[in-house]
Amino acid sequence: MKAIKKFGKTFGKSFGLAALLSVTAYASAEAHVTFLDREAKQESTILATLQVPHGCDGKATTEVRVKLPEGFVFAKPQPKAGWELEVIKGDYQKTYDNHGDKVKTGAIEVRWKNGNLSDDFYDTFVIQGKVSGVDAGTSLAFPVTQMCGDTVQTWDQVVKEGGAAHGMKSPAPLLKVVAGEDHGHDHDDMAGMDMTAMSGAAAPAGDTVKAGDLDISGGFAKAMLPGQPVGGGFFTVKNNGQADDRLVSVSSPAAGEVQIHEMVTKDNVMRMRQLKDGIAIAAGETIKLEPGNLHLMFQKVKSPFKQGDEVPVTLTFEKAGKVDLVLRVLSAQGK
Repeated sequence: MKAIKKFGKTFGKSFGLAALLSVTAYASAEAHVTFLDREAKQESTILATLQVPHGCDGKATTEVRVKLPEGFVFAKPQPKAGWELEVIKGDYQKTYDNHGDKVKTGAIEVRWKNGNLSDDFYDTFVIQGKVSGVDAGTSLAFPVTQMCGDTVQTWDQVVKEGGAAHGMKSPAPLLKVVAGEDHGHDHDDMAGMDMTAMSGAAAPAGDTVKAGDLDISGGFAKAMLPGQPVGGGFFTVKNNGQADDRLVSVSSPAAGEVQIHEMVTKDNVMRMRQLKDGIAIAAGETIKLEPGNLHLMFQKVKSPFKQGDEVPVTLTFEKAGKVDLVLRVLSAQGK
């Protein structure tokens, strides 16, 4: 009996140690930056979702940079609350077809900057893009640089053909391309936030709301993907008065927070940032919030906007005060 008890204790300790080692090994294997879904079909538009499980040696993550491989094209990153966004543009190695248009240039790197992701928490960073011109069985590598203040962690090691990634200290996130069932159609038009400079996608003129000397018109929002937490809103403000005014804040029952953003492209770098001081509207001027420029950013959206819906917002101006406006939800292209 004693022998059996001794065996039981020894087995229990050994089993417990083995289980601990197994869990530790699994945690270590998953401690790097990876994709939530690690496969993508040929000629499909996907939401490539990167998982960032920790900071750098206990420090909070403040910037995430992702280099986009050839074959992942027409990329549009999803903005994140509290982070600035940069998109670096450049030439593709090949020319790609985008609904009949021949495209040679596009986003080649995405940067989420000036954020604060504690080492205690996990988060995801999402890029919509199309997998195009890639053979089934190919793995696309997305090198990532994770910055935590002055500390930098790179995830850029790529396994050689026939090799194994298990021994790598900092492997790059990989997306394996698999054969697609339908190469002739994708859902590229479903993006909730259009990151291209589409200044021509204006909404049809809506009801004009007056607030003092201000006329607010053409309000619209774009339809969103299911589960997408971020949406965009647009309208036009005309100041008919003799005094300057300023849009200082926006709120909506449809979202946890509404921020005022601007998007600027210079030297092939697109930057999007929050305008914490709002938007100045000079006397006699007309200001347009439109795709690719000034816009509203709906954060923590309670239910994704669907075409045909209406989104109520309250605009607060420095002089004109609070104004209620309804944004009509149009298609993802703003039509």
